[in-house]
Amino acid sequence: MSEYVGLDVSLEGTSVCILDDSGRVMLERTVVTDPESIARLIRAKARRVNRVGLETGQLSVWLCHELRRLDVPVVCMDARQAHAALSVRPVKTDQNDARGLAEMVRMGWYREVKVKTLSAHEQRGLLMARQRLIVVRRQIEGQVRGLLKTFGLVVGTGVGGSFVRRVKQLADRRPSLSGAIHSLLDVLAAAAREIVILDKQIAAIARANVAAKRLMTVPGVGPLTALAYVSTIDDPTRFRRSADVGAYLGLTPRRYQSGEIDRQGRISKHGDRFLRTLLYEAANVLMTRVKRWSPLKAWGHRLSKRIGPKKAKIAVARKLAIILHCIWTDGTEFWWTRAEATMI
Repeated sequence: MSEYVGLDVSLEGTSVCILDDSGRVMLERTVVTDPESIARLIRAKARRVNRVGLETGQLSVWLCHELRRLDVPVVCMDARQAHAALSVRPVKTDQNDARGLAEMVRMGWYREVKVKTLSAHEQRGLLMARQRLIVVRRQIEGQVRGLLKTFGLVVGTGVGGSFVRRVKQLADRRPSLSGAIHSLLDVLAAAAREIVILDKQIAAIARANVAAKRLMTVPGVGPLTALAYVSTIDDPTRFRRSADVGAYLGLTPRRYQSGEIDRQGRISKHGDRFLRTLLYEAANVLMTRVKRWSPLKAWGHRLSKRIGPKKAKIAVARKLAIILHCIWTDGTEFWWTRAEATMI
């Protein structure tokens, strides 16, 4: 007889429910949210444990890695799917949620989520820190412009050093604003310095990563996009086909079909928004900045004449996602000409 365990995780305590093969409750208990404590309880009360289920959340990555290290057969379930299944219960408690999760793993009514490696999350954290600093810089620049504009002082166009010089000139006209403006400029300068530092770290990590280094042979793809792709996909073998990556990143059209109705809409925009944005920027660079022609660029320009430049760039971004996966899995580099492809 096998046992099945559901874990409803919160910051301080985790509700544990153990079911047998027939669905009978063998144990319901709350323990401290600690992998050692959870594993100790499962070993003591579920000696023939088959699967342990928990849903995606803030602590799921840490718990999954630690529980697997302790030889606990844990699976991470899609939180949206789990919510849909648990919402039919009239009473919501942590205990009932844990029992519902245990029922899901017992019956197999779940979709397992790939838990990325800790190194992928470290790379992702570096990229997100840089992105947050860019947002902070943009917000401060907007705050400075708005503050000066109230008094009829228009900064105008300009970024970087020219922006700072222009702001200082305008701030001298209103001594009462000088303190606030210079404080904001100090924060702006600090954010700019940290962005440069993170850019160097990201570039070094991308150059040291074999997969990311090959991805950067694609025109328009730099260290930022390559490292974001590697950290988001993490394991390329989890996609049976390279074409599936486009749908995973939300770059494929929505479809609604019911009876005689069958229509396609805009792209789904599901998946990782940050990587999707970077791929679109890479497509824009490929089509507008890269001088050398390639079959991909020629295809994008033909598409642009037929459906417009914006939609064409989205299509090229989807194609880039597929090409990057192919390069990663087969160990090749970008083909600039069709002759290079036939030589492989």
